[in-house]
Amino acid sequence: MTELASGEIVKLQVKLQEGSKWILQHNAMEIPLNASEAPESLQVDDTIEVFLFVDRRGNLSATTELPAIQKGTYGWARVIKVSEKEGAFVDIGTSKEVQVKAEDLPKIKELWPVNGDHLYMTLRTDKDGELFGRLATEDRVEELYIDAPTTLFNQNIQARAYRLLPIGTFLLSVPENYRIFVHQSERVEEPRLGQDLTVRIIDTKEDGSLNGSLLPRRHERIGDDAESIFRYLTDVGGKMPFTDKSAPEEIQEMFTMSKAAFKRALGKLMKEGKIVQSDGWTQLKE
Repeated sequence: MTELASGEIVKLQVKLQEGSKWILQHNAMEIPLNASEAPESLQVDDTIEVFLFVDRRGNLSATTELPAIQKGTYGWARVIKVSEKEGAFVDIGTSKEVQVKAEDLPKIKELWPVNGDHLYMTLRTDKDGELFGRLATEDRVEELYIDAPTTLFNQNIQARAYRLLPIGTFLLSVPENYRIFVHQSERVEEPRLGQDLTVRIIDTKEDGSLNGSLLPRRHERIGDDAESIFRYLTDVGGKMPFTDKSAPEEIQEMFTMSKAAFKRALGKLMKEGKIVQSDGWTQLKE
């Protein structure tokens, strides 16, 4: 067996038990394992599979809780803590939490992950053997993603953001790993890194990737816009000086929607018998 290193899964022989620890052996090297993690049937000279990491004192230690991610492999790790100075700390499936450094996260802190988000990453070690998370690069994702079927067109699927750019957001579907691009025009706001999202597929590409949208379908948008206008009317006493004849600039400034969207929403409310328009005013129907 070659020299052991932090971040590896290896099989080691049991040398002896010392108090609350089993001592595992590799040539002349001895590595502790908490007895609470060992099978009750473990005996001296048995062979056991463990994950190696560096403890707080800088010494190599072992755990039987094997991680879902290793050096050279990629997967999702759940964020369990975020520090403005240190970055994000993630759960990789072992007793050892792993840090993703602040410099590896987005420059805009509002786009940092929060507890419960997931980062697509692998493991790396520094010169002292300390474990860190390294986010997947676009080149690596291109090697790992799975070609998506064309039947996904116009379907809603679950995905997570793994790369953020001003022009748009890159996501991977969960659990399939389909690669999805959402252009900035197809989102209301930029998602956080690692955020879980429901994305609507608007195009299937020849290379097996997908284009998606985080905006609701038109009929869903009309419903949201109509609800927004109805709430506004209720808040201002049931009457407003805006109609389908109002200037687009006035509508955009007041309601943050286009005139076409505004007219569609008014039409929905009138069809439902909730409003009437008269003499340049829109008001709730009594």
